[in-house]
Amino acid sequence: MSAIKEILASKRKPKEIVELLARALSNDRNLSSELIQCFDHGTTAEKGNCMEAIEFVTKEHPEFSKDCLDFVVAHLNDKAPRVKWEASRIIANVAQKFPDTVQFAIPKLLENTQDKGTVVRWSAAFALTEIAKSNKAAQIKLIPEFRKILEREDNNGVRKIYLKHLE
Repeated sequence: MSAIKEILASKRKPKEIVELLARALSNDRNLSSELIQCFDHGTTAEKGNCMEAIEFVTKEHPEFSKDCLDFVVAHLNDKAPRVKWEASRIIANVAQKFPDTVQFAIPKLLENTQDKGTVVRWSAAFALTEIAKSNKAAQIKLIPEFRKILEREDNNGVRKIYLKHLE
C-alpha cells in the first residue's frame, strides 16, 4: 500500500491524518501526484483531508503548490464545502508567490462568494483579497466586485475581510 493510501486508511483522527499527510508531502514532494490520485477515488472526508494537507504545506512552503495548482483551481467549486474552502485557502497562501498564476482562480472564487456556506464565502474572500494584494491588475478588476459583494453579504466576518482590503 502506498504511503498516502496508508495514511488515509489509518484509523486516526482527522487532524492527525492531515498532519501526517502534510508531513509526508513536505518530506517527499513527489507524493503530490499520489495524493491527487487518492483524492480522485476518495470519500468526501478523504478529499477534505487531502486538500487540507496541501493547505497545511503551502502555508509554510507556497512553492509546493507549483505542481498541483491546476488541481487546486479545478476543485474550487467542488460539491464538498470543505474541499472548496481548503482550495480557497491554498490560493490565498500562494497568491504572493504566484500572483499571475492565481488569477485563473478568480472566476471560481467569485462564484464561491455566493455560496450558502459562511466558511466557503469567508475563504473565497480571503483568497480574493490576497490575490488583489499581490497583483495590481487583478486588484483593479476586483475592487468593484468587492463593493458588489459587500452590498449582499450579511456575515460580518466575511464583510470585514473585504472592508479591511478596501481601507
